[in-house]
Order: sequence, then C-alpha cells, then structure tokens
Amino acid sequence: MSSLTFKVYTWSPQLLKNSKPYYTLYKVPSNSVTNKNQLGTMLLDFLIGIKNSKNPLLVFRRSCREGICGSCSMNYNGKNVLACTTKIDSSVKVHLIHPLPHLPVLRDLVVDMNYFYLQHKSINPFLKRFNFINFNILKWFKKKEIVQSRKNRNRINGLYECILCACCSTSCPSYW
Repeated sequence: MSSLTFKVYTWSPQLLKNSKPYYTLYKVPSNSVTNKNQLGTMLLDFLIGIKNSKNPLLVFRRSCREGICGSCSMNYNGKNVLACTTKIDSSVKVHLIHPLPHLPVLRDLVVDMNYFYLQHKSINPFLKRFNFINFNILKWFKKKEIVQSRKNRNRINGLYECILCACCSTSCPSYW
C-alpha cells in the first residue's frame, strides 16, 4: 500500500505563546481517505482525513465542498488553490501545504481576510448604471423591471464570478 506525505504549515500562537511556525509531516495511506471516509481524492479530503485520524487540532476553513464559497483557499505546492476542487497529484513525493501568502496567519492554514475584504470594498466593485434615472420623478418606473440587454449582459461575462477566495490577489506581486 502506497502512502502520501503531507508537509503542513503549523502555527498555534494561542496555544503556545512566543512559538514559531513549523512544519508537521503526515504520512497518509493513499487509499485510506477514499475508502474509510467515503470522500475522494481532493486536497480537502486528505486534510479532513488528517484531522480525523492524526491531528484533531489541525485548523483550516471549509464549507461548501463545491468551489463556490472560497473558504478553503490555501497554497498547495506553491500554487494558490481551493482545496475542495484540487486533486492530489500522486506523482509528487511530498505535498507542501501553506496558508495563503501575504496575509496574517491566525492559526495553521487560517488567515485573517479582513484586510483583503477592506481592499475589495474600497474599489467599489458593484454594477452601476451610467444613465441614472431619478426614480422619485418617474414613480411609474419603480414598478417596472429594469431589463438588461443581451449586449450589456455579455459585457459583464467573466467579471462577476469572483467568490472572494483571495487566491488571485495573494499570488499577485502588486498585492504584496
């Protein structure tokens, strides 16, 4: 039976005062997670397996398991990813897992996202109408739906799908 080795960034400042971050090695049989927990071969599945069987104190975020909430974002083998949608590469000898770079680490793989959210809010990323209509004057217009043309809808394709996982921002040198 083959096993996979995970080298996970570990830091618990609340538990150990004046501690420094370190790596914890976990050897996980490659078939133990998929058979025992009935999950799969995604990075998040292995992290859940490690938490359930080897280290219940390991901390990471997770929620939807479908890649739409962004809570499980982390750095896997040097690349920012969503753990729930990232398949484990079985050809890699040691899987290196870090929290997202350039954000303050709260504990283990959990980062403080407050600064990222403040920056996002500051750029005002909301759809706005260029031809603003005074709705107080046109009271009859309030009851009608503002229909978006196909041309205008096509203009925002690819721009509204952001799930605020911070993977792209924290991998960008201009953000650093």
